[in-house]
Amino acid sequence: MSSITKTDLADRPGFATWLGGVAFGQYAAAGLIALFLLAFLVVPVLTVIMAAFQDKHSGAFTLINVYDFLRNELFLRSFWNSLYVSLMSVLWATVLALPLAYITTRFAFRGAVMIQTLGIIPLIMPPFAGAIAMQLLFGRNGTVNLLLGDWFGINIPLMEGLNGVIFVQAVHYFPFILINLSTSLRNIDRAMEEAAQNLGAHGFRLFRKVVFPLAMPGYIAGASLVFVKVFDDLATPLLLNVQDMLAPQAFLRITSIGIADPIGYVIAVVLILFSVFALWLASFATRGKDYATIQRGGGGLSKRQMTRLDAVFAYGVIGFILAIVLAPHLGLLLLSFATIWSYAPLPDGFTLAHYRTIFGESSQLITNTLIYATLAGIIGVCLGTAISYIVARTKVIGARWLDFIAMSALAVPGVVLGMGYLRTYYAIELPWGGSLAAFWGMIAIALGVRRLPYALRACSAALQQVSVSLEEAAENVGATKARTIRRVVVPLMTGGIVAGFVTSFATAAVELSATMMLVQSTADAPLAYGLYVFMQSPAGRGAGAALGVLAVVIVGICTYLSHVYLERRSAPGRREEAA
Repeated sequence: MSSITKTDLADRPGFATWLGGVAFGQYAAAGLIALFLLAFLVVPVLTVIMAAFQDKHSGAFTLINVYDFLRNELFLRSFWNSLYVSLMSVLWATVLALPLAYITTRFAFRGAVMIQTLGIIPLIMPPFAGAIAMQLLFGRNGTVNLLLGDWFGINIPLMEGLNGVIFVQAVHYFPFILINLSTSLRNIDRAMEEAAQNLGAHGFRLFRKVVFPLAMPGYIAGASLVFVKVFDDLATPLLLNVQDMLAPQAFLRITSIGIADPIGYVIAVVLILFSVFALWLASFATRGKDYATIQRGGGGLSKRQMTRLDAVFAYGVIGFILAIVLAPHLGLLLLSFATIWSYAPLPDGFTLAHYRTIFGESSQLITNTLIYATLAGIIGVCLGTAISYIVARTKVIGARWLDFIAMSALAVPGVVLGMGYLRTYYAIELPWGGSLAAFWGMIAIALGVRRLPYALRACSAALQQVSVSLEEAAENVGATKARTIRRVVVPLMTGGIVAGFVTSFATAAVELSATMMLVQSTADAPLAYGLYVFMQSPAGRGAGAALGVLAVVIVGICTYLSHVYLERRSAPGRREEAA
């Protein structure tokens, strides 16, 4: 049976009308998405940028705000501190990630999958929650220093000032490098390593000259994400009482002086510029260079067997790294059950009172978090699916700009987006009273926009694996374009859609930077905001730790259920049913 093509259909009556209707629907969808991105991403960011160059009295263009920023010693010190902390966090995150990635991908030993899994766990806990736990473990009077003082008479200032911020950020964000670097190492053609060995390259020379250069794209992708995340982070420095950094200064200026303060917006512009610069630099570093291999992960070499001595050394290194990166979780768990934990290696006693407190008095925080994170996930996957389809499957003019604008949210710090919403929508009154910027729905929208790049990339990757011929076959038997998308394309993209939703949900559930700017009352506050408030005082840290543990549990359960769902969909029976 010969297939019917669109060329054959062109001669049929009504085809031109049908084609015009399809084109109109595609442009209408693209237009609605563009309006959403314009309203909740482009305009707020442009408002922040314009405010940085406006006279606060006349509204005229001026550079005096930039001049005031440059001549203020506090702001300049904050800039250099932010840059220093970001670069050092990348360095120490590399120190943590590199051994785990290399050993688990290049040597044959038990537990490699478990080690990779444990290495990702730090991402599912808010870094500012781990900051307090790490103070109790590694601070001046923490567990480690108390024991070192008793045994050896020494004290290591791991959590002092900027060192504390670097330590916390490196431990929390190193999985970005671990994930991307491990993927790149697995994709290297092992025959290239064998050829290098035949020419005399072994050990560290082989790694330095061949392996690491070929894995550079993955490393740079992870390192740039670490830099951007650390440079924009707000809550961790504040909880560690480090205020001379850019993001805390922007927050303090807006919350103490008001949304009319121009210096806060100048700081926001600097945050945006350096986030964009870091992502551009990551792209530029790999541009024009060839990292291709003949076959992914193939070649003549298999994973190397380790001698007994090598295995002991490898497990020792891995155990030491995992002990450091999982310490915040252990500290948070102990704190959540502790009666008193001060100037002692371990808590004086244990209680369930903190959990009774949060379930009795803070249940609204949990409910709000589930609502906001779910809405953020829905916004992310709906826009991500639509944008990926418009870009890949249609000829809509300007489709690539939709993708570019959506991905640009990655370079917009949460504190900047929150400032933009306040500046843009604070004066707009709702019909039932109150400011639009204070409406709880704006928190969900801000979280959805912030997480859109993650959902978009997951949906785009899923769509690339769906053959166009399947859509053409459905249309050839009479299915409309909308029905084809709903009954064929979307079901085949389910894996990517679920992955995008889980990523958006998990990260939105612990997001704080944007919500700190937008929360106007405790009734609308999410769990991360409540956790931050609890952690401000020693008396509330037990309940705050319990909230932190609950956040980890919520994200962990969501991730587990998504894996179960995807496993069931990929089972042979379900695949045959789908076929």
